[in-house]
Amino acid sequence: MIKVGILGAAGYTGGELIRLLLNHPEAEIVFANSESNAGNPVSDVHEGLVGDTDLLFTDQMPFDQVDVVFFCFGHGKSEQFLKEHTIPGRVKIIDMAQDFRIKGSHDYVYGLPEINHDEIAQAQHLANPGCFATAIQLALLPAANLNLLKHDVSVNAITGSTGAGQKPGATTHFSWRSDNLSIYKPFQHQHIAEIRQSLKQVQGYLDADIDFIPYRGDFARGIFCTAVVRTKAPIEDIVEAYKDFYADAAFTHYSDKPIDLKQVTNTNKALVHCEKYGDKLLITSAIDNLLKGAVGQAVQNMNIMFGIDQTTGLRLKASAF
Repeated sequence: MIKVGILGAAGYTGGELIRLLLNHPEAEIVFANSESNAGNPVSDVHEGLVGDTDLLFTDQMPFDQVDVVFFCFGHGKSEQFLKEHTIPGRVKIIDMAQDFRIKGSHDYVYGLPEINHDEIAQAQHLANPGCFATAIQLALLPAANLNLLKHDVSVNAITGSTGAGQKPGATTHFSWRSDNLSIYKPFQHQHIAEIRQSLKQVQGYLDADIDFIPYRGDFARGIFCTAVVRTKAPIEDIVEAYKDFYADAAFTHYSDKPIDLKQVTNTNKALVHCEKYGDKLLITSAIDNLLKGAVGQAVQNMNIMFGIDQTTGLRLKASAF
């Protein structure tokens, strides 16, 4: 059994991670750390787990008892935590924040299995991709592999309210979010840097801008993305290339039919579809922001890091209706 520790276990990602690991046949949760909830049942905070577990939150961090620890912190807290605490070198780390996603002096591997599987398999420390970043990269990576990203790319993507985290805020309040739609951080979203990093890795260069407009949606979970690429390449060649690129991917699939969000909600799947209008290639992609966009992908990476089937514990049913 893979012994697991979870830091920041009281938030949305922590709760979703606990839900997955409780049903993972080869993982055991050793501790779920939350100082503010220490001693309380996990199901008091994550109420969907009532009847599923007697696990209690703890303020302890027994790193010597685990094989891997998940950081479910807010952005910027992981790097600070590691400056203040020592984790044994044998313990693998999977960081959910953006602290180590951009290559630098650290040894963290960027955890997008569709392009970095072999590196993930050898990794001791892993930076899990962002939710928008995952949806947008999976839409554009096969195009990059075809060397199609020569002009600026227009991207729009809408996310559910869980993407803003569990702490209440003005834009997550039900009476504001309900029957509402808004944009935020246009052209400046923090995920653009990691998107560009991966596209450049696959295409070899990236001179084009990624003009990304994020939307807040009137729903709880999921991301639906559209991207427009200018190209004269025939749609038949593009579709064949997309299918080839994802032929061995465990959870990313090309769909011949137009896709919708409920096909992926509550799963670790990503769906991608392409259509051509003149010299405009329209690419759509959809993921669950908490699963393939966060902890589902993190568990997929854990499986790869420990040499087990990457789909273990992740055969989940879509909401569908």
